[in-house]
Amino acid sequence: MRPVYLDNNATTRADESVVAAMLPFFTDAFGNASSAHESGAVAAGAVREARRNVMSLIGAEREQEIIFTSGATESNNAALLSALETGGERNELVVSAVEHPAILALCAYLETERGVNVHRIGVDSRGRLDTDAYRRALGPKTALASVMWANNETGTIFLVPELAELAHEAGALFHTDAVQAVGKVALDVKSTQIDMLSLSGHKFHGPKGVGALYVRKGVTFRPLIRGGQQERGRRGGTENVPAIVGLGKAAEQAALGLGELQAGVRALRDRFEAGVLAGIEDCFILGDVESRLPNTANIAFDRAEGESILLQLGKAGVAASLGSACTSGSTEPSHVVRAMGVPYTAAHGSVRFSFSRENSLADVEHVLEVLPAIVARAREVSPFARRRTADRVVPEQVHV
Repeated sequence: MRPVYLDNNATTRADESVVAAMLPFFTDAFGNASSAHESGAVAAGAVREARRNVMSLIGAEREQEIIFTSGATESNNAALLSALETGGERNELVVSAVEHPAILALCAYLETERGVNVHRIGVDSRGRLDTDAYRRALGPKTALASVMWANNETGTIFLVPELAELAHEAGALFHTDAVQAVGKVALDVKSTQIDMLSLSGHKFHGPKGVGALYVRKGVTFRPLIRGGQQERGRRGGTENVPAIVGLGKAAEQAALGLGELQAGVRALRDRFEAGVLAGIEDCFILGDVESRLPNTANIAFDRAEGESILLQLGKAGVAASLGSACTSGSTEPSHVVRAMGVPYTAAHGSVRFSFSRENSLADVEHVLEVLPAIVARAREVSPFARRRTADRVVPEQVHV
């Protein structure tokens, strides 16, 4: 039984070229990038090249706009806290209700411990932001609006450039958690009014534990981690040169293969969804099928328990997830599914399948072969077995 990995929104396998690029910086080129000697200069040069690759991937204009971090959680925290510290009398945040826990957990802390007023903007049944409510929430007290570029559970893409413009009209800064979008859709921050953007290497075949924060030139920034003068004084701590090199290589590879990835992965995803909808009754796709990531399929199986489906998929050699890996372990539907108003018996049966360039048609066919029986068994033992969800299928959501 060949394993099939369809949990690429949680993490991706590091590309061989990424690992090869990193290895010399553990041994031969092990110098500290802040050191003045030759070994340090080699490391510093590699960091500079990685910075340029990340800059190119997201369309930034200047090397100094890229700050290397330990990952998107740190980047998100740095962005929100900096905006509040530099916002003067502005002490409010505007976020979507479906943000990643790296945003929402910090917002909850800031509310309870620091008295920050947080506006959480809802979404519709397809996961699209309520733009009118977003516009109304912006005001003279808004320090920062932060809305993800693409949702990690449904793949729904938000109109981030337009949202950034609205934030600026209110005099606020704008940040986007672009973790799921980077490497999957084309980004060009210089053509937008985005002030800050977070990304993470392990989401596009780079190493874990490294990410970056884009900070547009001219935006006042307060460091989250203080120490030495690394990253131009904006992120203290010795540079993790091997990881940064790996991130840079992954960014280079992602930029080169973006078009091929979008076409190839989308075709696999669409073939998978069409097969599921044709072969399994009472299931439907979550998210905005007209505007979402090319690799993400979140399918709600009515009257089934997602945990049961995942368990049986695992026995069949298939890795998928209930949604965000950062919220696994909860027995309740995710905050994203709840915010979309998915009927209760279907929300419990939502499963996310996320593809990458390493998947194949054979992977799709294997899952389509085993999934119908798995869902049938899950429904037999489900507490919802005798119930049916009213209005469970939204017509426009089943056309792929």
